[in-house]
Amino acid sequence: MTMKLRSLLALTGLAVSLTASVRAAVETYSIDPVHSSIGFSLRHFVAKVPGTFTKFTGTLTLDRADLSKSSAEATIEVGSVSSANDKRDEHLRAADFFNVAQFPSASFKSTAWKKTGENTYAISGNLTVRGVTKPVVLNATLLGFGDGMGGAKLVGWEATTTLDRKDFGVSGPAMLGAALGDEVTLTIAIEAGLKK
Repeated sequence: MTMKLRSLLALTGLAVSLTASVRAAVETYSIDPVHSSIGFSLRHFVAKVPGTFTKFTGTLTLDRADLSKSSAEATIEVGSVSSANDKRDEHLRAADFFNVAQFPSASFKSTAWKKTGENTYAISGNLTVRGVTKPVVLNATLLGFGDGMGGAKLVGWEATTTLDRKDFGVSGPAMLGAALGDEVTLTIAIEAGLKK
């Protein structure tokens, strides 16, 4: 074997190794709704009332070598809204608020991740609620990577953001007036498992 051929083979092997390494660094995780939550709160007169969405799906595509190159997307079944009060929940599903009959789901898709600290990121993306899409920024914290049951590979995240509900047409009946605040705080806790 000539020196030239040996060099070519060595370079080819190095290229294959580097390509495999880069591919291995990018991983796709599925959100586990059983161990995750999407919560919200808004002011009612002088206190804040909490609620959750209990049905959602999503994926995180994470570049372990550079998390700022990652992406995320999620879909929420808006009809799964729960505020621990059946009558209120039915009203939230009605046309006054989420209008679930016409807009059964909300969605988020990230557009950019910016590192803001050792384990924190500003995740910019587009949020769609009631057919209205607006840019939002999630203030996210990486809780870590680790092992789960049965050999599962997991990742944990927390994120928060604040929205104006009226920006998305979630105005509510006029009779409520100033009883309801416009500002909604979203609190997200995610555990996701590596796709095999």
